[in-house]
Amino acid sequence: MARDTTDQTPISSAQELTDYLAEGCKPVEKFRIGTEHEKFAFFKDDNTPVPYFGDASISALLKGMQAKLGWDPIIDEGNIIGLGEPSGMGAISIEPGGQFELSGAPLENLHETCKESNRHLATVREIAEPMGIRFLGIGGSPLWTYDETPQMPKSRYAIMTRYMPKVGTQGLDMMYRTCTIQVNLDFSSEDDMRQKMRVSMKLQSLATALFASSPFTEGKPNGLLSWRGDIWRDTDNRRSGVLPFAFKPDFGFKDYVEWALDVPMYFIVRDGKYRDCTDITFRQFMAGALKGQITEWQPNLGDWTNHLSTLFPDVRLKRFLEMRGADGGPWRRICALPAFWVGLLYDDSALSAADALTADWTVEDVIGMRDAVPTQGLKASVAGRSLLDVARETVSISRDGLRNRKRFNEDGQDESVFLNPLDEVLAKKATMAEDLLALYNGRWNQSVLPVFDEYQY
Repeated sequence: MARDTTDQTPISSAQELTDYLAEGCKPVEKFRIGTEHEKFAFFKDDNTPVPYFGDASISALLKGMQAKLGWDPIIDEGNIIGLGEPSGMGAISIEPGGQFELSGAPLENLHETCKESNRHLATVREIAEPMGIRFLGIGGSPLWTYDETPQMPKSRYAIMTRYMPKVGTQGLDMMYRTCTIQVNLDFSSEDDMRQKMRVSMKLQSLATALFASSPFTEGKPNGLLSWRGDIWRDTDNRRSGVLPFAFKPDFGFKDYVEWALDVPMYFIVRDGKYRDCTDITFRQFMAGALKGQITEWQPNLGDWTNHLSTLFPDVRLKRFLEMRGADGGPWRRICALPAFWVGLLYDDSALSAADALTADWTVEDVIGMRDAVPTQGLKASVAGRSLLDVARETVSISRDGLRNRKRFNEDGQDESVFLNPLDEVLAKKATMAEDLLALYNGRWNQSVLPVFDEYQY
């Protein structure tokens, strides 16, 4: 997320918060695809991370991108920490360890999404190259220790950095040493949201397996295929993971609001300053917990939208749904991840087929798969079935959904072409993480350094 919201609209009831989410419903013809991807910045000469300050730095990259694109700078305590497209259709931001992120514009089809990513990568390369900076497309930082990883001067990250060790063992690694690809998708009604949330929550760990690409930590194999997936198992379990109530037949916006109200807050923004609120829940905030401590103690809509952005379930509900399970990866995967989910969720017959495929899965089945996937990848099982078999069936459903959409490029290809990287994974029965480990144990002579050459953007 590039910019924390400062909407001053007062709020006083849980119903207003529920209504806010419900206002995300839109007609099918207005459905869009918003893709986000993160990447590690490094110096090509010695594979060291890029600091925030300096002539060759993250701040210099942002300023260079601002000059090139004409986007609006986002400033925090005098430091540039992101860029916003003037019409609000897209943003560039930095994650806590300097991971460089594009939050793409809401686009109509996957051909546009892939072109957007290509344009962004070309532009950022143009700015970065004179500084000796390149970018790595992978799910976990393969070489640098936590202490070697730079920290970005962003106020919300300072609050999170202090808080994370209190609520889990891996929160700082999540913040500073992982990258992801995500896609944001729309819903037309509460019923549509419910079905999409149920299906995508059940299948999110399948995406983790298909996109697993984080087998290295601090220069050696970590025993995992998705270190990033394992990190999320103990980051902050009050605000992350599988939400069992999302599987209820009557799940709705109100249920998500009631859960979110009881999750501790991170912050509120007042007069451009961030105030640490990790000692109270949003429900306590609504009840006046800050009255007498600050002048503007009343909650507003900006506080609520910011709070929603600090919740980390496997599928996050805002006025759209965020698919949060995948590791970062090379360019083709930036297109494959949204293709996988668009095919499943944006075609009615595909959505029904995916719902039927997972209908008998219990909460325990889904959590068990989530626990197994970081180590086992596609060799895991769910509800008595091989995850590899489930993956084949699910990708086939997604392909049918994409073909049904009939969105063609200038060469007459439909959107299903973007699933090709997943076809390769299924054909080989091996994830990108397993490919990386094979290289490490073979041609790379047990060194992770070649990853910076062979998997850079």
